[in-house]
Amino acid sequence: MNTNTAIKRLTHWDQQGRHVFLRGDLAKIFHDDSPRAFKAGLQRLVADGILQRPVRGVYLFALSAIKDSDTLEHIAKALRRGEYNYVSLESALSEYGVISQIPVDRLTVMTTGRKGEYPTPFGVIEFTHTKRSPAEILPGVREVQRPLKLATPAAAWRDLKRVGRNTHLVDERELSANGG
Repeated sequence: MNTNTAIKRLTHWDQQGRHVFLRGDLAKIFHDDSPRAFKAGLQRLVADGILQRPVRGVYLFALSAIKDSDTLEHIAKALRRGEYNYVSLESALSEYGVISQIPVDRLTVMTTGRKGEYPTPFGVIEFTHTKRSPAEILPGVREVQRPLKLATPAAAWRDLKRVGRNTHLVDERELSANGG
């Protein structure tokens, strides 16, 4: 794959609102015949600053016109594609203003996939596994104008207690006032 063709294809996807890709996505976009040529092409695009690799297997189009604060959520969504994921725990509670400390460089996500922690240049993504089914999860999440859904205050509080996290930072009066 030559650089100009790669930029054109990635720009096309960027205009469709997509700037975070899994390695397999890029294989479909570039459809090189040889896996070796594909690997070399990816390495070249990263070295040339056209793609960034924030975490293993995930690539970000560095020339993207999309410059939003949701990049970390886009990466989280890509890492657990096919699973049900939503922002919860400390991240959600701090958005509602019911937790005394704001996690600046950390995104806490509940997932039906496996747990894990992924440091990226944009912050740390922490996945916590839940055994609950999507049917049990859906009433406790809100659709927001971001890549991932957001837990309601009550659901985030319930998740925090369920996974055994520290609850002393939560202002329970403020939580009650927010519907928790």
